[in-house]
Formats: sequence, structure tokens, C-alpha cells
Amino acid sequence: MGTDWKVNLANYFEELKILETSKQETLENFKQFCEFIAEPAFESLEEEITPYKLRVKISRVRKRSISFHFFFGRSRIENFQYHICLPKNSLELDLKLRIRGRKNKSSPFEENDEKFMPDVPREDLLKLEKDVLVQDVIEHYRSFTFEAFSTPD
Repeated sequence: MGTDWKVNLANYFEELKILETSKQETLENFKQFCEFIAEPAFESLEEEITPYKLRVKISRVRKRSISFHFFFGRSRIENFQYHICLPKNSLELDLKLRIRGRKNKSSPFEENDEKFMPDVPREDLLKLEKDVLVQDVIEHYRSFTFEAFSTPD
């Protein structure tokens, strides 16, 4: 740190401004990710699930997350959630994935947090093909349900 406190103070406020700008840009990038990739992917999946008589729902919570929900049959009881979120105060599009599911209608939710698509570089998330996202949702749902069906109570 330099000896001129006025320069240090000015630098501090400039750095703070850069951080705020980065946060706003990241929020805007997440908004674009949801609007152009996640929502269209989830809507395509929702359309294809209809013939299987499963109830599903897409939800967005506060500008920081988007989720795809599966229900048990056509009931109102949730079975599985694929939840993509932007952590608070993120300076980059470093998304997290929360998987929540329950084995049967009366069991509690099991939850697992992981990095969203760890093999895709952050800078490529805004170029992600919606079919790649749909496949990831299906794989997570498939893994969860197969484990639930094959695990003894």
C-alpha cells in the first residue's frame, strides 16, 4: 500500500466500482443464460414429457436460479428438482447445480450440490446447446430414479 492515503482511498473506490460492475455483468449473463438456453431447454423437455403422464414445472426464483421440477405421476408431490443457481455475489458465471429428490411420496428430500456442468468452461456456458442441457437433466433424473428404485428402504 502506498503512503498517499488519498490515492489509496481513490483506488479503493475504483476497485469497488469494478467489483460492482462485474457483479452486474454476471447477473446479466445469467439472465441471458436462463432466457436463451435454460428456459428453451426446459420447455422442450416439458413438451416431450407430456405423453409420459408426468407432471413437471419450470420455475425461476429471484434472478438467481432456474429449476425444472418432476412430480410423482400427476400428483402435486415433488419427486425431483434440477436447480441451477448463481451464487450470491458472483463475479463470474460460476454456476452451481442442486439436485433434490425423494424416493417416494412420503420420504424426505435428499440433496446434493455440485458444480454445474464442470466439463464446460465458464466462457462457453452462454454458447451451450439446449440439447446438452436437456440431456444433463435427463441423466441426473435417470440416475436418481434408478437408484431410488433399486435401493432397499
